Amino acid sequence: MPDTVVPASASVTTSAAVTEPKAPQLPKADLVLLAVSIAGISLSAPLITATAAPALAIAFWRNVMSVGVLGPYALLRHRDELRTIGRRALLLAIGAGALLAVHFALWMPSLRMTSVASATALVTTTPLWTILLMRLFGRRAPRLVWIGTCVAFAGVLVLTGVDLTLAPRALAGDALALGAGLAAAGYMLLGAEVRRTVSTTAYTVVCYTTTAVVLLVICLATGTTMSGWSAGVWGQIALLMVAAQLLGHSLSNRVVRTLGPSVTSTAILLETPGAALIAAVWLGQLPSVWAYPALVLILAGLVLVARGGRR
Repeated sequence: MPDTVVPASASVTTSAAVTEPKAPQLPKADLVLLAVSIAGISLSAPLITATAAPALAIAFWRNVMSVGVLGPYALLRHRDELRTIGRRALLLAIGAGALLAVHFALWMPSLRMTSVASATALVTTTPLWTILLMRLFGRRAPRLVWIGTCVAFAGVLVLTGVDLTLAPRALAGDALALGAGLAAAGYMLLGAEVRRTVSTTAYTVVCYTTTAVVLLVICLATGTTMSGWSAGVWGQIALLMVAAQLLGHSLSNRVVRTLGPSVTSTAILLETPGAALIAAVWLGQLPSVWAYPALVLILAGLVLVARGGRR
């Protein structure tokens, strides 16, 4: 039986198909950690709303408690790294902490000035700001990332609506939430850069310490009450620290190195349906019928962003 003759063009095509590099797979372990992070962050808005303490004071104490938990471990296990951290990485980590403080200082008061729906919708512009800032610094996002981000954000708008009002106080709260989204994007990008060379523990200790110091200055400047609450309020702040800070922000800092700022910031859009679910179970605020198609849109957008980021 004669040998089968393979055309030269087919041979070239087969070779190209074999040698064509495949898009890298996103680490499954980091995707699980990101899911835990989103669950922790989703508790933030309902818990802040239920805590009878000034928003700025809550932001300050949750960061102080985080440093109190992470600090001893960092000094024990990462002392040499903290001592020898490069000047550039240190300045970037401090900058990220300052931006995180701005994010807290803007968003947490906005929850008590405008509706939770408006504050949530506007603060979750973070992925849009992230892509714009990346473009400003010379990193062009793939078209699929842009499309996915817009689809995911459309899901947020479907869930929350855009109930902007002309009331001066509500408009001020909307502006604060929008600024908080921009600050969070800068924090995410600086953190991603620092995490290229610095461990999660070392970075978060420097970042949260800076955040606490900046928030302390803001609290003192605004005359915010810093103490005098019941044990239950302190317990709520501690719970917020564990869930939103240690499991939320710290785990997002952990995975941003491998997943990238686009995927990480877009995934945080899931905070909106997550917070709605927690509010339904805890506060009895049942989500609207739009919650389900909104969740589908957010997940679809996240898939597009992940695929675009891999390419």
